[in-house]
Amino acid sequence: MQTSSQTSNALPLYLQISELLIRDIAAGRLIDGERLPPERDMADELGISIGTLRKALADLTEKGLLERIQGSGNYIRQAGTHESIYAMFRLELLTGGGLPRADILSVERTRKPEEFPAFGTSAEGTRIRRLRYLNDVIIAVEEIWLDGDAGHVKRELLSDSLYRFYQKHLGFWIVRAEDRVTIDAVPEWAPEPFTLKPGTITGFIERFSWADGPEPVEYSRTWFDTARAHYVQRLK
Repeated sequence: MQTSSQTSNALPLYLQISELLIRDIAAGRLIDGERLPPERDMADELGISIGTLRKALADLTEKGLLERIQGSGNYIRQAGTHESIYAMFRLELLTGGGLPRADILSVERTRKPEEFPAFGTSAEGTRIRRLRYLNDVIIAVEEIWLDGDAGHVKRELLSDSLYRFYQKHLGFWIVRAEDRVTIDAVPEWAPEPFTLKPGTITGFIERFSWADGPEPVEYSRTWFDTARAHYVQRLK
């Protein structure tokens, strides 16, 4: 397991570890009753301190996903809640799970393209283009459009989790989303580090996201490398 490097707006390191383990549990890579490695071994593998690891494990314990037995170890409990900062991020590594992170390519406020489906209440929006990773594996490029009336986006405040940014800086939370999964050509603006060349047909996700109003506040498009990641929707 790998963790992303720390930046001023990255998730706290202990939350990165917690999120990574939550996604591994959801993906079935960690199963109910499984005993985790000794804390010292886990901390060494992840390249973090024992204190940071214990904060992550405490978060999992609070969510009911971990049982810590004195003198025995830490055991996965799948009966708890899988509530996650990345609960709506549906891409996973082919082996399951993976911690999402992103490199920002550009942030621009501009008029919405005429060919776009209707969303929001403004004729303008903020367009955010990003290169997406799971752990350290490049898996997708994405273009997110936030409706102009939803608030002003400052690039320097953006974090790996846009939904967390919306809550913290714009005062709203995405409560539901609708995904349409098909195929499409990789866009011309895709950067060279992306694994697929522009024009390549690959997996494609259109998403409409709602806050507390009747109109979607966000419209996004994601092109993902199907040789490295797949789209997963779990039903409970």
